Amino acid sequence: MSLMGKVVSAYGNMVTASFEESVRQNEVAYIHTSDGGKLKSEVIRVRGDLCNVQVFEITQGIKVGDPVEFTGDLLVVELGPGLLQQIYDGLQNPLPELAKAAGLFLKRGVYLDPLDRSIKWNFTPAVKTGDWVAAGDPLGWVPEGKFQHQIFVSFSFIGRAKITKIAGNGQYTVTDTIAEAQDETGKRHELTMLQRWPIKIPLRMYEERLLPIEPLVTGCRIIDSFYPVAKGGTACIPGPFGSGKTVLQQLISRYADADIIIVAACGERAGEVVETLREFPHLEDPYTGRTLMERTVIICNTSSMPVAAREASIYTAITIGEYYRQMGLQVLLLADSTSRWAQALREMSGRLEEIPGEEAFPAYLQSRIAEFYERAGSVRLKNGKTGAVSVIGTVSPAGGNFEEPVTQGTLVVVGAFLGLTWARSNARRFPAIDPLISWSKYLDQMKEKLDEIDPQWVDIIKHSQKLIFNGNEVKKRMDVVGEEGTSLADFVIYLKAEFLDAVYLQQNAFDKVDAYNTIERQAYVFRKVHQVLQKDIVAKNKDDARNIFFRLAALFKNWNASPWQSKDFERFEAQINDFIKG
Repeated sequence: MSLMGKVVSAYGNMVTASFEESVRQNEVAYIHTSDGGKLKSEVIRVRGDLCNVQVFEITQGIKVGDPVEFTGDLLVVELGPGLLQQIYDGLQNPLPELAKAAGLFLKRGVYLDPLDRSIKWNFTPAVKTGDWVAAGDPLGWVPEGKFQHQIFVSFSFIGRAKITKIAGNGQYTVTDTIAEAQDETGKRHELTMLQRWPIKIPLRMYEERLLPIEPLVTGCRIIDSFYPVAKGGTACIPGPFGSGKTVLQQLISRYADADIIIVAACGERAGEVVETLREFPHLEDPYTGRTLMERTVIICNTSSMPVAAREASIYTAITIGEYYRQMGLQVLLLADSTSRWAQALREMSGRLEEIPGEEAFPAYLQSRIAEFYERAGSVRLKNGKTGAVSVIGTVSPAGGNFEEPVTQGTLVVVGAFLGLTWARSNARRFPAIDPLISWSKYLDQMKEKLDEIDPQWVDIIKHSQKLIFNGNEVKKRMDVVGEEGTSLADFVIYLKAEFLDAVYLQQNAFDKVDAYNTIERQAYVFRKVHQVLQKDIVAKNKDDARNIFFRLAALFKNWNASPWQSKDFERFEAQINDFIKG
């Protein structure tokens, strides 16, 4: 039952309200304004008979004495068929439907059902009358795109229940009763396709949490080969403004080996979000040949939207990811940018007058970052299937300073660090992931699986990483003493490192062939690259050595731009083999 209170004070989107009965942390409240509006908010602190609520809308016009309705419910998302292809805001309002209802300029206080109540889904039961079920057990399934969308017993259900009635094959809406059950106390329950789950409570309906050992193939050579990410793992992409973070994330979203893609624009600039919304419906899924939107959910809260909704958006995205993981699917969540999510936390903390930590971020910033990334993972479900949520988040450190709190707090908990730098971006070396500062814990963790791609794959990669560092040391000496003071042997090491960077670590995102490389092609090409790196280069002088590598790099770049196993591919390969043999 709803309880009522009154507005005592308002400061930005932070409102203090009084109440007479009990109010709990993180419950949803509605502030009724004098113009008839009803603004959604969340209780974030309770003190005596006063509480602080953060409002998810613009608070202009709120007055002292305005009524506050406390619902007693936590901030939740709706889960069920119809999530795919949707574009939501941080509160799971469907933005296209909101635009139809309110026009291009969205009005505050307008909230729509996240899932369409009018669509009928073809339900196929998986249980029968007399079966006993518990929370998270499947009742049946409906087709959603190419997937069998499992319909579960409510995740919040307590104990066991006996199915007394189950709907047959047919079409039903998400609110229709598809099953009736009686629990062990004799209480009867009606079950639908629709259920709700609090966004800030992890969904743990699984049997066992597994060590991530399966590689997540992104199609990007420098990531898959040198700094791999595991399915169910986490990665951080920090970089200064303009270094290509958003473009890299969009490429990963198109080509990553995942069943479901969730894009969370939690504070990104509106222009970049609009570009994403315009491009995604027209992108072709490389795995199915159909539109990529068919297996995508977009959560967008731009930096121009209310700060409180930005804070909620990242939790909305991860909860939807956990829901699809429960079906045994591989989910990839791309969060852009967690820095602006952290800035939302800082703004809320400041209005609560909490003691600030480093750079005015709240003292609990690192624990909040850890809580989010720890919701990723690979799990074994009760039915024996495995599902995973992989999380790749970008960080936008001011001035490219990786020592700032958000980057450092993220590095503590993620398994891979893909650092973008201005130096590589300005040198037009894309993706601008700097091999001198990047790392991945999964390279050793997934050694057994990676070595199945190619024998001694991990050892070869580590040898190549060492070559990059050695080449950089030679470059530093050359910057001081010049080429003249460098021996021919050291100069060849430098050229080999530059050759490896040019032909393998760099990738043309706008080339139809080079933009995406299968793991088989990566292994095949890199074996040739490694053979070149192992070869003793016989050169008369430094100019001769430079010319050899220039011609060889041009040959490899043409090879990279050739369709896999085409006539051009075989022709360039033959020329490379002649060089290796010679």
